[in-house]
Amino acid sequence: MTSSSRVDVQSQQMGRDLVALVLTVVELLRQLMERQAIRRVEQGDLSDEQVEEIGTTLMLLDERMAELCAQHGVRPEDLNLDLGPLGSLLPRH
Repeated sequence: MTSSSRVDVQSQQMGRDLVALVLTVVELLRQLMERQAIRRVEQGDLSDEQVEEIGTTLMLLDERMAELCAQHGVRPEDLNLDLGPLGSLLPRH
């Protein structure tokens, strides 16, 4: 393998790692939004229309995340970073 080939392989791996990191941050934000929405629904301070809209939005976001993971060859479980003694970044469903 030539030096040029190694650099190319390394840059491809760095690109995949960067995509996985960005998707991890997006998934973390998506899950935080979902928990906040559930909290608001449980408090009962939303109209039926708002509850329906939030449910649809969260469902579409979940589908889009699955599409992005598939498009970039990242498994959803790859997004859950191990934080050592703190446990995993994302809660397990």
